[in-house]
Amino acid sequence: MKLSQFIGQRLHEVPRDAQTVSHKFLLRGGYCRAVSAGLYSLLPAGCRVVRKIEAIIREEMNRIDGQEVLMPVVLPAELWRESGRYDSVGPELLRFRDRNDKEMVLGMTHEEAVVHLARTELPSHRQLPAMMYQIQVKYRDEARPRAGLIRVREFTMKDAYSFHTSQECLEAYYERAHQAYERIFQRLGMRECISILSDSGMIGGALSHEFMAIADCGEDTIFCSPDGSYRANREVACSKLEYKQEEALPLEKVATPNCKSIEEVAAFLGVSKAQTCKSVFYKDSKGELVLVNIRGDIEVNEAKLKKELGEAELEFADDALILAAGAVPGYASLLGLDRKRIRVLVDPSVVNSNNLVVGANEDGYHCRNFNFNRDLEQAGQIRVIDLATVREGDPCPLTGEPLRMLKGIEVGNIFQLGTKYSEAMHCNFLGSDGKSQPMIMGCYGIGVGRAMAAVIEQNHDEYGPIWPLSIAPFQVHLIGLNHAKPEVSQACEQLYAELQEEGLETLYDDRGEKAGFAFADADLLGVPFRIVLSPKTLANAEAEFKRRDWGRRSEMLPLPGLAAHIKSLVQEEMRRFS
Repeated sequence: MKLSQFIGQRLHEVPRDAQTVSHKFLLRGGYCRAVSAGLYSLLPAGCRVVRKIEAIIREEMNRIDGQEVLMPVVLPAELWRESGRYDSVGPELLRFRDRNDKEMVLGMTHEEAVVHLARTELPSHRQLPAMMYQIQVKYRDEARPRAGLIRVREFTMKDAYSFHTSQECLEAYYERAHQAYERIFQRLGMRECISILSDSGMIGGALSHEFMAIADCGEDTIFCSPDGSYRANREVACSKLEYKQEEALPLEKVATPNCKSIEEVAAFLGVSKAQTCKSVFYKDSKGELVLVNIRGDIEVNEAKLKKELGEAELEFADDALILAAGAVPGYASLLGLDRKRIRVLVDPSVVNSNNLVVGANEDGYHCRNFNFNRDLEQAGQIRVIDLATVREGDPCPLTGEPLRMLKGIEVGNIFQLGTKYSEAMHCNFLGSDGKSQPMIMGCYGIGVGRAMAAVIEQNHDEYGPIWPLSIAPFQVHLIGLNHAKPEVSQACEQLYAELQEEGLETLYDDRGEKAGFAFADADLLGVPFRIVLSPKTLANAEAEFKRRDWGRRSEMLPLPGLAAHIKSLVQEEMRRFS
């Protein structure tokens, strides 16, 4: 391809709305253009990268016995009602009516659609296990699109779904899928991509892992032990806090005028926040009150709380609802509270600590020296569950070493769904005993555009992306300097033809731009191998050669046989990604 004909302008100014590295370089390099917030058109350079990503994904899905299908983007609402998700998923699911007034949705994920296929195409245990996958457009009505292709409204995704006769069969396949994902992200050239335990969210299921590309701009917070034996998303991460046990002191009510926050109470009484207990009130979807007790220096992990309550969304309770339950806002605790009127959850940090400061359920007063098991009647009937948000430096639950906090971009996820969808949608198979039973399912997703952006976040310098050869838009970038001179243009044309004859994907800058401008464009395109011809190099029958990851360094190579030599370099480099 000649650059003079290649669609996609390079931008030499940073777009004002681009904040992340990948967003800046995808726009500046002419890979994509915004149509609206969270909606992008891919230009030829972007398409070439995406197609290579998709090819690698297909190879690895086929390797684990996947069979490719293609399901509709537009789906009838009745399918989502069968699964129960039509009403449980929030406004990110785009709902509309067609011209026949039939309720429809734009698919943001395809569990319902694939179950619709499986229940007609996989009736017998003899056909199982089976896996179907697609690479398809999704639409999520994202409230706050950001970071270019990292958080968008319309996106391309590889989603795969497996069907099994037993949990053991699912677990074995889940491990195969996990290994396939590790191969995919290695072949895409991601420098650091780790799998972590995660919350299943709206997809559901008993076990799930996310694959995180480590990057400073990542929206997800990850906690890892120093030896890597423990890795988890903040939504599910836990720690092994140590609790200092003291002799239990007598409960004592003290005046704390105008002290409603933990910070105010701790300062007034001269104690640390770790010596306090806070009461956090929520309102569930039924309008009922939920009280969480947790140590004052620890934040409530609302993802854990939602999972425990089976709620998609929660909101903080207002003072009127708290007062109606007999509690006093700012001074509330479990002391003297009628627990029959409130759903109570307590974090272990409260149970395992002693002599805490808690509210007295009286305006302007707190109580010192609260001890959970001593001071509450029928304390054993209260639900105690980990609801803590882990902090950097907290002890690892496995090793006890301080946890490291990293930022990551979620580029893939895998779920053990079990029978969540098959039972609800009557997706059954006939077993060897002739009895009908629900299929056991797994689900496996990869965001294609997000993967492209994540590769840039991990592979770039100040001038542009440094594409891994496996997914680069081209393998070789040929530049002719002083192109108007016949000897340069003729040599470039001849070498361009030789490179193409060797089967090398070559971008030929035939525009005759000045060196600085041509090199700046080349950096923004990020092609791994660059060849420069000029009157100076041709005088010695040589070409200047450099790799994009060499920085400013280059070397001179003989012009005769150069195309064959470059082919050998490409072949050697590609072995890293096979």
